[in-house]
Amino acid sequence: KHDMKKIPHRIVIYAKDIEKITGRSSSTACRLLKKIKQFYNKSRGDMLTVREFCEFLKLEEDLVREFLSN
Repeated sequence: KHDMKKIPHRIVIYAKDIEKITGRSSSTACRLLKKIKQFYNKSRGDMLTVREFCEFLKLEEDLVREFLSN
């Protein structure tokens, strides 16, 4: 029996999330998102995963996921 109250993990990260996580401006967050997408050879419409974001910035995925769930 699984816990119905458990919040599912989000897979995708957005510029607004990057803004909140890093404390940078929205334009800087957008540039960083674009830079990370380029690094992973993603096109403009492709989504960036939380895992890719964390790997690129060498952040602990658990901390970022916890931050996003609040």
